[in-house]
Amino acid sequence: MPLDETLCRGAVRSRDARFDGMFYLGVSSTGIYCRPSCPARTPKTENMRFYASAAAAQSAGFRACKRCRPDATPGSPEWNVRSDTVARAMRLIADGVVDREGVPRLAEALGYSVRQVERLLQEELGAGPLALAQAQRAQSARTLVEATELPFADVAFAAGFSSVRAFNDVVRATYAATPTELRRAAAERDARGGAGPESGAGAAGGSRSGVVSLRLPFREPLEPSNLLGHLIATAVPGVEEYRGGAYRSTVRLPRGWGVVAVHPPAGGAFPVTLHLSDVRDLAAAVSRCRRLLDLDADPVAIGEALGADPHLRALVQESPGRRVPRTLDPEALALRAVLGQQVSTAAARTHAGRLVAALGEEIVDPDGGLTHLFPRPVDVVAAAPVLDRSLRMPESRRRTVLTMATALADGTVDLGAGADWQAVRAGLLALPGIGPWTVETVAMRALGDPDAFLPSDLGILKAARDLDLPDKVPALERASRAWSPWRAYAVQYLWATSPHAVNSLPETSLPAGIPEGVTV
Repeated sequence: MPLDETLCRGAVRSRDARFDGMFYLGVSSTGIYCRPSCPARTPKTENMRFYASAAAAQSAGFRACKRCRPDATPGSPEWNVRSDTVARAMRLIADGVVDREGVPRLAEALGYSVRQVERLLQEELGAGPLALAQAQRAQSARTLVEATELPFADVAFAAGFSSVRAFNDVVRATYAATPTELRRAAAERDARGGAGPESGAGAAGGSRSGVVSLRLPFREPLEPSNLLGHLIATAVPGVEEYRGGAYRSTVRLPRGWGVVAVHPPAGGAFPVTLHLSDVRDLAAAVSRCRRLLDLDADPVAIGEALGADPHLRALVQESPGRRVPRTLDPEALALRAVLGQQVSTAAARTHAGRLVAALGEEIVDPDGGLTHLFPRPVDVVAAAPVLDRSLRMPESRRRTVLTMATALADGTVDLGAGADWQAVRAGLLALPGIGPWTVETVAMRALGDPDAFLPSDLGILKAARDLDLPDKVPALERASRAWSPWRAYAVQYLWATSPHAVNSLPETSLPAGIPEGVTV
């Protein structure tokens, strides 16, 4: 969206952290760019330049501020709300498509020519796909420099650079420091116990060079009870677990696999540890963790919209900042949604666990009890002749699982980062055995559509009745339109009226010794 310079100047002068990641401030007198909340002295009006992306600021010749670390802000909430071409492109770039497959593949995924994609991104963000991908590479490089002991040559290629020289040039241009200076500064911060938004860098070297400790920032407020509570209560045995105060999960990544450990939030960020079989997957892993935890949401805008409804006002005021628990693996979530049709949470976990034990790929978890990756749709399709032995459920439900797996495997339904939300809905509804509840569950948790709504969900209907909202599906659907485009968040508030385990965190605290890591 076009930047309102009057609004931007006001946010900078008030150091309003709500705008961090929504735009970037370039200071022409110093040649640096900052987040709006930077604690440095406010520049003169005539020296302010505003950019819609960090990539645009870097392309204009500005270097990242060492004090506020603008590249470590939460991402723009625009890409969560919108489903247009630019938003889909941004989600694909964040997932690493340009680095892995180039701009032509990005354009192909969007259904546009390379020239059209470059024009759309340049017009809205002030930077093309290559510049946006380079900004992400620079951030990945900084993370690996500060959070690991990998040799710089390994860091360069892991971050997606074609040469060590390109890596050195981009790091120096972006951060006004060499890789050696960044690593030295991080070690000094770590020795002091961490300071400022970047915290301390957790070192990981030798045989554990694929271990990276990070801090993933978010916009406050954030209510973690239903977010982590849901992920923990619905954890699939072998793929997910709650151990040592952390939610842990395996994840399939473009070049390999990983194990993600998410600890409860502290100091405006989630401490996260990534075990990566291939460190080139760092950017994709970070992107998927941010989507899992819904970290780029704008809780103030959501709270104001939902709190305006008298039926929801007390719930929003009591627990501001609820997020939507999403997923690391959209295709697995879709299969799990079918397994969870019309059964309890415990039964859904059991069915999914049996599928994992029979068809999942085995992995070795160095720090816990995780054993498998969730099976791919193609694996489920290949096992169709023996699926009845893996899934003890009605034949009609087994057929629906196979139907969903087939649609995902052959591309009839695409749940990738750049998926068209409405096209996915239409594709799912066309499948036998798939109804509105499953479609909206997939839209909410796999696609990240903030306006997904489940009016037929029994928990939603009970909460609606208790809150004097319509308790019939058609009437509740009509009433819910007043909450658009934030109906997925209304679902979280309605579900939270129940004492179900998905709405609470286990009693624990952050174990001593967990490295805070680098903020990304």
